[in-house]
Amino acid sequence: MRKVVIIVVVIGIAAALGVVAQRKLSGEDSATAPAAATVVTAADTPSAPETPAVPPPPVIPQTLPKFALADRDSHPRHLADWRGRPLMVNFWATWCGPCRREIPLLNKLRAAHQAMKLEIVGIAVDFRDDVLEYVKKNPISYPLLIGEEDGLAAVKAMGVADPAFPFTVFADSQQRILALKLGELHQDEADFILDRLKKVDAGSLSVADARQQITAGLKDLATRRAATGPAVG
Repeated sequence: MRKVVIIVVVIGIAAALGVVAQRKLSGEDSATAPAAATVVTAADTPSAPETPAVPPPPVIPQTLPKFALADRDSHPRHLADWRGRPLMVNFWATWCGPCRREIPLLNKLRAAHQAMKLEIVGIAVDFRDDVLEYVKKNPISYPLLIGEEDGLAAVKAMGVADPAFPFTVFADSQQRILALKLGELHQDEADFILDRLKKVDAGSLSVADARQQITAGLKDLATRRAATGPAVG
């Protein structure tokens, strides 16, 4: 399958990315993701100095990948089950603060965009019992899929090498990916992307042009947020 590089905007890296998923699933104490890049040393040159490695931007498939995860009732579901509807696929975990902050916005977006048949699918990469306990007290109005190791495999299928949450994938009704937003999603960003998604589904905007506009638009919104603080979006 051909792949396309989609430039994503990372806002507030240390705060927004949350805790790295493997640490939680392996049973280690949760901690915030480091602001600095991971230190890598070449295995065949032990005396080599430590060099900071900057993670590459995600290289994601042009269409939503094929994988199955269990829903709240333990039934396997595929993203293809929602073919014919525009989708937001939100990867999150209960131990991730920015993820929890996003949930009210996601509930609001789903209700506000019923006319365009928008569906939001949450993918919790976390222990199943923890997720089910969390949603008892914190309602999630959209479909929810849950996975531990298979959840991490779904993250990698999206092209995200180092899973850190939250991140949200936007796809049109043909399941073509328009954007992958790393970090906490804001209202203005969601509105901007969904406007382009709606135009793609209406046939008034090409997928390529939508991707370019979203990339430029998110950069502009990030610049404005940095200048004005959290009041924007």
